[in-house]
Amino acid sequence: MELTEVIRRGIITEKTVAMQSPPANQQRRHDLMQARKKTDPNVRVPELTHKYVFEVALTATKIEIRQAVLLMFPEVKRVLKVNTMRMPGKARTVRSNKGFRKTKPHPWKKAIVTVALEDTIPQLQP
Repeated sequence: MELTEVIRRGIITEKTVAMQSPPANQQRRHDLMQARKKTDPNVRVPELTHKYVFEVALTATKIEIRQAVLLMFPEVKRVLKVNTMRMPGKARTVRSNKGFRKTKPHPWKKAIVTVALEDTIPQLQP
């Protein structure tokens, strides 16, 4: 499978738009840890991130998804993390002149891609 075929479409919903920018509590925690790092150099400061959601091919691996994001969106310089999950398909009831029949479920795969704070994907911005 070619890398351009891995990502089917970006998913933009209210929940995914909220994931695109770091929440206020994450920002506050980051600022507190930044201040604490000045006194204690062993403190690890969490990185602020953007998360984007894609529908991907069922056979796509995390490595292929990471490479496809870097290839298709040149604005993204670094992909920090890729989480995938298989979503169960839903059987639909279709009415026709022969009566009712059920369609077979079509499962799909969802990928949540985490990129660095300075990287954004303008095509998926609301």
